[in-house]
Amino acid sequence: MKKKLIRVVTSDISFVLVKGQLKFLSSNYEVIAVSSAGKLLDDIPNTEGVQTKSIEISRQISLIKDIKALYQLYKFFKKEKPDIVHSMTPKAGLLSMMAAFFSGVPIRIHTFTGLIFPTKRGLLKQILIFMDKIVCICATKIIPEGNGVKNDLLAYSITSKPLEIVANGNINGVNMEFYNPALFDDNLIMQLKEDLNISINDYVFVFAGRLVGDKGINELIKAFSNFNKKFENSKLLLVGTYENTYDPLSPQTINDIKTNKNILNTGWVNDVRSYFAISNCLVFPSYREGFPNVVLQACAMKLPCIVTNINGCNEIITNNENGIIIPIKNTAAIYSAMERLFQMSKKDHETMGEISRNIIVSKFEQQFVWNAILKEYQSL
Repeated sequence: MKKKLIRVVTSDISFVLVKGQLKFLSSNYEVIAVSSAGKLLDDIPNTEGVQTKSIEISRQISLIKDIKALYQLYKFFKKEKPDIVHSMTPKAGLLSMMAAFFSGVPIRIHTFTGLIFPTKRGLLKQILIFMDKIVCICATKIIPEGNGVKNDLLAYSITSKPLEIVANGNINGVNMEFYNPALFDDNLIMQLKEDLNISINDYVFVFAGRLVGDKGINELIKAFSNFNKKFENSKLLLVGTYENTYDPLSPQTINDIKTNKNILNTGWVNDVRSYFAISNCLVFPSYREGFPNVVLQACAMKLPCIVTNINGCNEIITNNENGIIIPIKNTAAIYSAMERLFQMSKKDHETMGEISRNIIVSKFEQQFVWNAILKEYQSL
Protein backbone atom coordinates (compact mmCIF):
# COMPACT_ATOMS: atom_id res chain seq x y z
CA MET A 1 0.00 0.00 0.00
CA LYS A 2 1.35 3.40 -1.02
CA LYS A 3 2.07 6.03 1.60
CA LYS A 4 0.00 9.20 1.34
CA LEU A 5 1.49 12.56 0.32
CA ILE A 6 -0.40 15.87 0.40
CA ARG A 7 1.08 18.85 -1.45
CA VAL A 8 -0.31 22.27 -0.48
CA VAL A 9 -0.03 25.66 -2.19
CA THR A 10 -2.00 28.87 -1.69
CA SER A 11 -3.25 29.47 -5.23
CA ASP A 12 -3.74 26.74 -7.81
CA ILE A 13 -1.53 28.65 -10.25
CA SER A 14 1.48 27.67 -8.12
CA PHE A 15 1.06 24.06 -9.22
CA VAL A 16 2.33 25.23 -12.62
CA LEU A 17 5.73 25.56 -10.90
CA VAL A 18 5.83 21.80 -10.30
CA LYS A 19 4.22 20.68 -13.54
CA GLY A 20 4.67 16.94 -14.05
CA GLN A 21 6.17 16.36 -10.62
CA LEU A 22 2.95 15.20 -8.96
CA LYS A 23 2.43 12.61 -11.69
CA PHE A 24 6.00 11.37 -11.23
CA LEU A 25 5.57 11.09 -7.45
CA SER A 26 2.25 9.25 -7.83
CA SER A 27 4.17 6.15 -8.91
CA ASN A 28 5.44 5.88 -5.35
CA TYR A 29 2.83 7.78 -3.31
CA GLU A 30 -0.88 8.38 -3.16
CA VAL A 31 -0.77 12.10 -3.95
CA ILE A 32 -3.39 14.75 -3.16
CA ALA A 33 -3.00 18.35 -4.38
CA VAL A 34 -4.55 21.05 -2.19
CA SER A 35 -5.04 24.74 -2.99
CA SER A 36 -7.69 27.41 -3.36
CA ALA A 37 -10.29 26.59 -6.02
CA GLY A 38 -9.44 27.33 -9.62
CA LYS A 39 -9.32 25.96 -13.15
CA LEU A 40 -5.76 24.73 -12.78
CA LEU A 41 -6.73 22.70 -9.70
CA ASP A 42 -9.71 21.30 -11.62
CA ASP A 43 -7.36 20.20 -14.43
CA ILE A 44 -4.87 18.37 -12.18
CA PRO A 45 -6.71 15.00 -12.14
CA ASN A 46 -6.35 14.97 -15.94
CA THR A 47 -2.88 16.51 -16.26
CA GLU A 48 -1.21 14.90 -13.25
CA GLY A 49 -3.47 11.93 -12.54
CA VAL A 50 -3.79 12.68 -8.81
CA GLN A 51 -6.60 13.64 -6.45
CA THR A 52 -7.35 17.24 -5.48
CA LYS A 53 -9.00 19.15 -2.65
CA SER A 54 -10.00 22.81 -2.76
CA ILE A 55 -9.59 24.80 0.46
CA GLU A 56 -9.76 28.57 0.20
CA ILE A 57 -6.44 30.03 1.37
CA SER A 58 -6.16 33.82 1.22
CA ARG A 59 -2.88 35.32 0.05
CA GLN A 60 -3.51 38.36 2.24
CA ILE A 61 -3.53 38.32 6.04
CA SER A 62 -7.19 37.91 7.08
CA LEU A 63 -7.86 36.60 10.60
CA ILE A 64 -11.33 35.18 9.89
CA LYS A 65 -10.40 33.62 6.53
CA ASP A 66 -7.14 32.25 7.91
CA ILE A 67 -8.79 30.62 10.93
CA LYS A 68 -11.40 29.06 8.66
CA ALA A 69 -8.75 27.70 6.30
CA LEU A 70 -6.68 26.40 9.22
CA TYR A 71 -9.66 24.50 10.60
CA GLN A 72 -10.53 23.04 7.18
CA LEU A 73 -6.94 21.88 6.66
CA TYR A 74 -6.89 20.35 10.14
CA LYS A 75 -10.12 18.42 9.48
CA PHE A 76 -8.87 17.27 6.10
CA PHE A 77 -5.54 16.02 7.49
CA LYS A 78 -7.31 14.23 10.37
CA LYS A 79 -9.56 12.50 7.85
CA GLU A 80 -6.88 11.57 5.29
CA LYS A 81 -4.10 10.69 7.80
CA PRO A 82 -1.24 11.49 5.37
CA ASP A 83 2.31 10.31 5.99
CA ILE A 84 3.72 13.54 4.51
CA VAL A 85 2.39 17.07 4.11
CA HIS A 86 4.63 19.22 1.93
CA SER A 87 3.80 22.90 1.43
CA MET A 88 5.22 25.78 -0.52
CA THR A 89 4.22 29.45 -0.83
CA PRO A 90 3.97 31.58 2.35
CA LYS A 91 0.34 31.37 3.48
CA ALA A 92 -0.06 27.71 2.55
CA GLY A 93 3.10 27.02 4.53
CA LEU A 94 1.87 28.77 7.66
CA LEU A 95 -1.61 27.23 7.72
CA SER A 96 -0.79 23.72 6.50
CA MET A 97 2.24 23.31 8.77
CA MET A 98 0.15 24.36 11.78
CA ALA A 99 -2.73 22.10 10.75
CA ALA A 100 -0.38 19.18 10.10
CA PHE A 101 1.33 19.70 13.46
CA PHE A 102 -1.94 19.73 15.42
CA SER A 103 -3.42 16.81 13.46
CA GLY A 104 -0.37 14.64 14.09
CA VAL A 105 1.07 14.28 10.57
CA PRO A 106 4.47 12.63 11.13
CA ILE A 107 6.44 14.27 8.29
CA ARG A 108 5.83 17.98 7.72
CA ILE A 109 7.92 19.67 5.03
CA HIS A 110 7.89 23.29 3.94
CA THR A 111 9.84 24.62 0.98
CA PHE A 112 10.63 28.33 1.18
CA THR A 113 10.38 29.34 -2.47
CA GLY A 114 11.02 32.98 -1.66
CA LEU A 115 10.95 35.25 1.38
CA ILE A 116 8.74 38.31 1.57
CA PHE A 117 10.00 39.93 4.77
CA PRO A 118 13.51 41.01 3.62
CA THR A 119 11.98 43.70 1.37
CA LYS A 120 9.44 44.92 3.97
CA ARG A 121 9.77 47.35 6.87
CA GLY A 122 8.33 48.10 10.27
CA LEU A 123 5.50 46.14 11.85
CA LEU A 124 4.64 44.22 8.68
CA LYS A 125 8.19 42.90 8.48
CA GLN A 126 8.05 41.71 12.10
CA ILE A 127 4.69 40.00 11.49
CA LEU A 128 6.06 38.18 8.43
CA ILE A 129 9.18 37.08 10.34
CA PHE A 130 6.99 35.77 13.16
CA MET A 131 4.84 33.84 10.67
CA ASP A 132 7.90 32.20 9.09
CA LYS A 133 9.20 31.25 12.52
CA ILE A 134 5.87 29.55 13.27
CA VAL A 135 6.16 27.62 9.99
CA CYS A 136 9.59 26.36 11.02
CA ILE A 137 8.47 25.43 14.53
CA CYS A 138 5.64 23.31 13.14
CA ALA A 139 7.61 21.72 10.29
CA THR A 140 9.86 18.71 10.73
CA LYS A 141 11.88 19.57 7.62
CA ILE A 142 12.75 22.94 6.09
CA ILE A 143 13.93 23.11 2.47
CA PRO A 144 15.19 26.49 1.22
CA GLU A 145 14.96 27.01 -2.52
CA GLY A 146 18.56 28.00 -3.11
CA ASN A 147 21.44 29.43 -1.13
CA GLY A 148 20.06 32.95 -1.12
CA VAL A 149 16.90 31.88 0.70
CA LYS A 150 18.96 29.72 3.06
CA ASN A 151 21.25 32.62 3.91
CA ASP A 152 18.29 34.92 4.64
CA LEU A 153 16.72 32.33 6.94
CA LEU A 154 20.01 32.07 8.83
CA ALA A 155 20.66 35.82 8.90
CA TYR A 156 17.28 36.53 10.50
CA SER A 157 17.50 33.50 12.82
CA ILE A 158 14.19 32.15 11.51
CA THR A 159 15.01 28.63 12.65
CA SER A 160 17.73 26.57 14.30
CA LYS A 161 16.70 23.45 12.38
CA PRO A 162 19.03 22.11 9.68
CA LEU A 163 18.53 23.75 6.29
CA GLU A 164 19.25 21.43 3.39
CA ILE A 165 19.12 22.48 -0.25
CA VAL A 166 17.72 19.75 -2.51
CA ALA A 167 18.85 19.34 -6.14
CA ASN A 168 20.88 22.58 -6.38
CA GLY A 169 17.91 24.61 -5.22
CA ASN A 170 15.15 24.55 -7.82
CA ILE A 171 11.83 22.89 -6.98
CA ASN A 172 11.08 21.28 -10.35
CA GLY A 173 13.98 21.54 -12.75
CA VAL A 174 13.68 22.01 -16.49
CA ASN A 175 12.55 19.53 -19.13
CA MET A 176 15.41 20.01 -21.57
CA GLU A 177 13.64 18.21 -24.40
CA PHE A 178 10.64 20.51 -24.05
CA TYR A 179 12.63 23.74 -23.59
CA ASN A 180 14.80 23.24 -26.64
CA PRO A 181 15.36 26.01 -29.20
CA ALA A 182 16.04 23.37 -31.87
CA LEU A 183 12.29 22.70 -31.94
CA PHE A 184 11.77 26.10 -33.57
CA ASP A 185 13.20 26.30 -37.09
CA ASP A 186 13.87 29.51 -39.00
CA ASN A 187 10.60 29.39 -40.93
CA LEU A 188 8.55 29.04 -37.75
CA ILE A 189 10.44 31.87 -36.07
CA MET A 190 9.88 34.13 -39.08
CA GLN A 191 6.16 33.34 -39.03
CA LEU A 192 5.90 34.05 -35.28
CA LYS A 193 7.67 37.37 -35.74
CA GLU A 194 5.44 38.29 -38.67
CA ASP A 195 2.35 37.53 -36.57
CA LEU A 196 3.57 40.00 -33.94
CA ASN A 197 4.76 42.60 -36.45
CA ILE A 198 8.39 42.09 -35.48
CA SER A 199 10.96 42.76 -38.20
CA ILE A 200 13.70 40.25 -38.98
CA ASN A 201 16.24 42.90 -37.95
CA ASP A 202 14.56 43.81 -34.65
CA TYR A 203 16.31 42.99 -31.39
CA VAL A 204 13.71 41.48 -29.06
CA PHE A 205 13.84 41.72 -25.27
CA VAL A 206 11.36 39.54 -23.40
CA PHE A 207 9.92 39.52 -19.89
CA ALA A 208 7.73 36.64 -18.67
CA GLY A 209 5.77 36.77 -15.42
CA ARG A 210 3.16 38.75 -13.54
CA LEU A 211 3.02 42.42 -14.52
CA VAL A 212 3.37 43.90 -11.03
CA GLY A 213 5.60 46.41 -9.32
CA ASP A 214 7.90 44.03 -7.49
CA LYS A 215 8.83 42.30 -10.73
CA GLY A 216 10.57 45.55 -11.70
CA ILE A 217 8.15 46.33 -14.51
CA ASN A 218 7.95 50.07 -13.77
CA GLU A 219 11.73 50.36 -14.12
CA LEU A 220 11.82 48.04 -17.14
CA ILE A 221 9.23 50.04 -19.10
CA LYS A 222 10.97 53.32 -18.31
CA ALA A 223 14.36 51.89 -19.34
CA PHE A 224 13.03 50.38 -22.57
CA SER A 225 11.10 53.53 -23.50
CA ASN A 226 14.36 55.49 -23.31
CA PHE A 227 16.30 52.72 -25.06
CA ASN A 228 13.77 52.46 -27.87
CA LYS A 229 14.10 56.17 -28.64
CA LYS A 230 17.79 55.61 -29.42
CA PHE A 231 17.55 52.12 -30.90
CA GLU A 232 14.33 52.03 -32.90
CA ASN A 233 14.84 48.46 -34.15
CA SER A 234 14.09 47.03 -30.73
CA LYS A 235 11.00 45.40 -29.26
CA LEU A 236 9.91 44.44 -25.77
CA LEU A 237 7.66 41.41 -25.30
CA LEU A 238 5.69 41.29 -22.05
CA VAL A 239 4.44 37.74 -21.57
CA GLY A 240 2.05 37.98 -18.63
CA THR A 241 -1.03 39.64 -17.21
CA TYR A 242 -1.69 42.66 -15.02
CA GLU A 243 -2.47 42.01 -11.38
CA ASN A 244 -4.45 45.00 -10.17
CA THR A 245 -5.32 43.82 -6.66
CA TYR A 246 -1.73 43.28 -5.52
CA ASP A 247 1.15 45.67 -6.20
CA PRO A 248 -0.30 47.21 -9.39
CA LEU A 249 1.82 49.07 -11.90
CA SER A 250 1.94 52.85 -11.95
CA PRO A 251 -0.54 54.64 -14.26
CA GLN A 252 2.41 56.02 -16.25
CA THR A 253 3.78 52.53 -16.83
CA ILE A 254 0.41 51.21 -18.00
CA ASN A 255 0.03 54.17 -20.34
CA ASP A 256 3.51 53.61 -21.79
CA ILE A 257 2.73 49.94 -22.44
CA LYS A 258 -0.51 50.83 -24.22
CA THR A 259 0.89 53.66 -26.33
CA ASN A 260 4.34 52.37 -27.35
CA LYS A 261 3.93 50.28 -30.49
CA ASN A 262 7.25 48.55 -29.76
CA ILE A 263 6.03 47.17 -26.42
CA LEU A 264 3.96 44.05 -27.10
CA ASN A 265 1.81 42.59 -24.32
CA THR A 266 0.76 39.02 -25.07
CA GLY A 267 -1.26 38.44 -21.90
CA TRP A 268 -1.21 35.08 -20.13
CA VAL A 269 0.12 32.15 -22.18
CA ASN A 270 0.41 28.48 -21.24
CA ASP A 271 3.60 27.95 -23.22
CA VAL A 272 6.32 30.63 -23.27
CA ARG A 273 8.71 28.76 -25.55
CA SER A 274 7.68 30.38 -28.83
CA TYR A 275 8.18 33.85 -27.33
CA PHE A 276 11.62 32.87 -26.05
CA ALA A 277 12.41 31.42 -29.49
CA ILE A 278 11.83 34.77 -31.22
CA SER A 279 13.65 36.78 -28.54
CA ASN A 280 17.29 37.73 -28.15
CA CYS A 281 17.43 38.31 -24.41
CA LEU A 282 15.39 37.85 -21.22
CA VAL A 283 15.08 40.87 -18.94
CA PHE A 284 13.97 39.94 -15.43
CA PRO A 285 14.45 42.89 -13.04
CA SER A 286 12.52 41.41 -10.09
CA TYR A 287 12.92 42.73 -6.54
CA ARG A 288 12.77 39.30 -4.89
CA GLU A 289 12.55 35.65 -5.91
CA GLY A 290 13.12 32.19 -4.55
CA PHE A 291 14.48 30.40 -7.60
CA PRO A 292 12.78 31.75 -10.72
CA ASN A 293 11.67 29.11 -13.21
CA VAL A 294 11.39 31.68 -15.98
CA VAL A 295 15.15 32.35 -15.85
CA LEU A 296 15.89 28.62 -15.95
CA GLN A 297 13.56 28.17 -18.92
CA ALA A 298 15.02 31.14 -20.79
CA CYS A 299 18.54 29.79 -20.24
CA ALA A 300 17.44 26.38 -21.53
CA MET A 301 16.23 28.19 -24.65
CA LYS A 302 19.74 29.68 -25.05
CA LEU A 303 18.86 33.22 -24.05
CA PRO A 304 21.35 35.50 -22.29
CA CYS A 305 19.60 37.04 -19.29
CA ILE A 306 19.59 40.42 -17.60
CA VAL A 307 18.65 39.77 -13.97
CA THR A 308 18.78 41.59 -10.67
CA ASN A 309 21.21 40.62 -7.94
CA ILE A 310 18.70 38.66 -5.88
CA ASN A 311 18.18 35.14 -4.56
CA GLY A 312 17.93 32.52 -7.28
CA CYS A 313 18.79 34.80 -10.17
CA ASN A 314 22.38 35.18 -9.00
CA GLU A 315 22.60 31.39 -8.58
CA ILE A 316 21.61 30.76 -12.20
CA ILE A 317 23.33 33.69 -13.91
CA THR A 318 27.07 34.28 -13.65
CA ASN A 319 27.80 37.90 -14.47
CA ASN A 320 29.34 38.37 -17.93
CA GLU A 321 29.22 34.63 -18.68
CA ASN A 322 25.59 33.78 -19.41
CA GLY A 323 24.08 37.18 -18.68
CA ILE A 324 24.36 40.43 -16.79
CA ILE A 325 23.52 40.97 -13.11
CA ILE A 326 22.28 44.42 -12.13
CA PRO A 327 21.07 46.14 -8.93
CA ILE A 328 17.34 46.12 -8.10
CA LYS A 329 15.13 49.15 -8.74
CA ASN A 330 17.69 50.68 -11.08
CA THR A 331 16.39 51.99 -14.40
CA ALA A 332 19.81 53.18 -15.56
CA ALA A 333 21.33 49.74 -14.93
CA ILE A 334 18.60 48.05 -16.99
CA TYR A 335 19.21 50.49 -19.83
CA SER A 336 22.98 49.96 -19.69
CA ALA A 337 22.65 46.16 -19.71
CA MET A 338 20.21 46.33 -22.63
CA GLU A 339 22.62 48.50 -24.60
CA ARG A 340 25.53 46.20 -23.88
CA LEU A 341 23.75 43.07 -25.12
CA PHE A 342 22.27 44.94 -28.09
CA GLN A 343 25.74 45.98 -29.24
CA MET A 344 27.39 42.62 -28.51
CA SER A 345 28.74 40.67 -31.48
CA LYS A 346 26.66 37.78 -32.78
CA LYS A 347 29.39 35.31 -31.81
CA ASP A 348 29.62 36.53 -28.21
CA HIS A 349 25.84 36.59 -27.97
CA GLU A 350 25.60 32.97 -29.14
CA THR A 351 28.37 31.94 -26.73
CA MET A 352 26.39 33.39 -23.82
CA GLY A 353 23.35 31.46 -24.96
CA GLU A 354 25.28 28.18 -25.21
CA ILE A 355 26.70 28.64 -21.72
CA SER A 356 23.19 29.30 -20.42
CA ARG A 357 21.83 26.03 -21.74
CA ASN A 358 24.87 24.03 -20.60
CA ILE A 359 24.42 25.30 -17.03
CA ILE A 360 20.81 24.12 -16.95
CA VAL A 361 21.73 20.71 -18.38
CA SER A 362 24.46 20.18 -15.77
CA LYS A 363 22.59 21.41 -12.67
CA PHE A 364 18.84 21.68 -13.19
CA GLU A 365 17.68 18.95 -15.55
CA GLN A 366 14.17 17.96 -14.51
CA GLN A 367 14.60 14.22 -13.93
CA PHE A 368 17.58 14.91 -11.68
CA VAL A 369 15.47 17.28 -9.55
CA TRP A 370 12.50 14.89 -9.37
CA ASN A 371 14.71 11.98 -8.35
CA ALA A 372 16.31 14.11 -5.63
CA ILE A 373 12.89 15.06 -4.21
CA LEU A 374 11.74 11.43 -4.26
CA LYS A 375 14.95 10.36 -2.51
CA GLU A 376 14.36 13.05 0.12
CA TYR A 377 10.85 11.75 0.84
CA GLN A 378 12.05 8.16 1.03
CA SER A 379 14.89 9.07 3.40
CA LEU A 380 12.41 10.70 5.78
